[in-house]
Amino acid sequence: MNAIELSIFSSRIEAICEEMGLVLARTSFSPNIKDRLDFSCALFDAKGKLFAQAAHIPVHLGSMAYAMEGIVSAMDWQPGDMLVLNDPFLGGTHLPDVTLVAPLFIEQQLVAFVTNRAHHANIGGDAPGSMPLSTNLAQEGIIIPPSWILKQGVLQQQTLDLLGEIDGAQDGPVSLNSLPLADFAAQISTNQTGLARLEAMISDTGFEAFQSGLTKLNQYARRLSSTVLTAIPNGTYNFADLMDSDGAGNTDIKIVLQLTINNGKIHADFTGTSHQVDGNINCPLSVAAAAVYYVFRCLMPDQMPSCAGAFEDISITAPPGSLLNAQRPAAVAAGNVETSSRIVDVVLGALALVIPDQIPAASHGSMNNVAMGNRDSARGELWDYYETIGGGMGASANCDGLNALQTHMTNTLNTPVESLEAHYPIRIKRYSIRCQSGGEGQHHGGNGIIREFEFLQNTEVTLLTERRTAQPWGLNGGSEGLPGENCLNGEILNSKCSLKVKAGDVLKIATPGGGGWGDTTVN
Repeated sequence: MNAIELSIFSSRIEAICEEMGLVLARTSFSPNIKDRLDFSCALFDAKGKLFAQAAHIPVHLGSMAYAMEGIVSAMDWQPGDMLVLNDPFLGGTHLPDVTLVAPLFIEQQLVAFVTNRAHHANIGGDAPGSMPLSTNLAQEGIIIPPSWILKQGVLQQQTLDLLGEIDGAQDGPVSLNSLPLADFAAQISTNQTGLARLEAMISDTGFEAFQSGLTKLNQYARRLSSTVLTAIPNGTYNFADLMDSDGAGNTDIKIVLQLTINNGKIHADFTGTSHQVDGNINCPLSVAAAAVYYVFRCLMPDQMPSCAGAFEDISITAPPGSLLNAQRPAAVAAGNVETSSRIVDVVLGALALVIPDQIPAASHGSMNNVAMGNRDSARGELWDYYETIGGGMGASANCDGLNALQTHMTNTLNTPVESLEAHYPIRIKRYSIRCQSGGEGQHHGGNGIIREFEFLQNTEVTLLTERRTAQPWGLNGGSEGLPGENCLNGEILNSKCSLKVKAGDVLKIATPGGGGWGDTTVN
């Protein structure tokens, strides 16, 4: 296989992932999946090693790449099988992210897996939106251990009944035809599309050529990766940052990194990081790994294939029982969204000590999670909604930071105002750039966002936000971005809180700006 053939091979397998994503967006029902595109699709080889992914959600994809080998090796796979799981301590991230895995067999030989992971706004958590102020995993929703949703092509009623518990008691057998489970049906269809496309490709190329292509793709990715990583000067670089709070009374929670570079071998050691906390900002090691992988992927060239070979020279250590390697039954709902964002800042901060011109200042550093809904069945008011809100991007040596967008570990869209107001009893009063929230410098940090929700009925709301005290840092003399701010009817709220609002109340979320880059006093 020559260079041109390898490029075509790489494009074809990535196109399968892209088509899977289009199928999922077009067949799902919830705005969280069809409008915000809070999902990811990827392909893995027979041993569970990543060989293709679409440009979806970094925290989904990196954690799947880290954990999939353990998932697939634990199961007895047969043609027509499909696995569903969301357990964060068995390869998941947090409970709303539900993963479906399907094997591809050709002539009775297992050759690959197709996967998709999608965020469900209702997974049965203690609060609407299933992102509660939890202190243990059970409060965050239904825990789905690796379970067959299809076994040799047959739907498994026991698993459907488990999924049916998301909305409480059910009358009669649970079916994928019911609206609460419709997004699971979309995920099944997505994997079936991926299986059909991958099987057709392998039939076209031949199995031996397919296997050869995977080998050469990983070799090529490792060569590209090695070129980039070897260019980073050897040494040990230390950096630390803080999480504002855990929502359960603990504040200024440390993430500590010792980053060692040794002739292109990277080791990220998080020893010294705070012990796992009472609140839900803990994360499994797979999420920490996803954040580390993401940062180094950003240093690599655009043509880098999305396969396991790209990350073979990167290793991660975090003490068991720490914030970044939490142990069951720790609460983890916000670890996937908030703590992963801070890990990125810490890795970038360490790299800024050695390659400062290649590293941007800190971005807004929070997914600014808003979960809400109503469970008043007597009044027929049953709904769940969840969204993340963007902010300012950190400036760099080359340019100002961008305004008002999602950064780093998420890659979702905003929920369009029209979709939100059509589906839920909410009116968006304001949606604008938060001017002058980015840090000053030779290059300015990007500005955050202001989003105001007016509630049209009584609603339960949970906020899980960060960078409300610890500001996004600047680099090379640039100033910090403004911290974020949450208000209800003009009164400041805590960064993580649960509240009951009344019809007519207005919630304002002002997200942080990015840090500036460069000292303005230097000519």
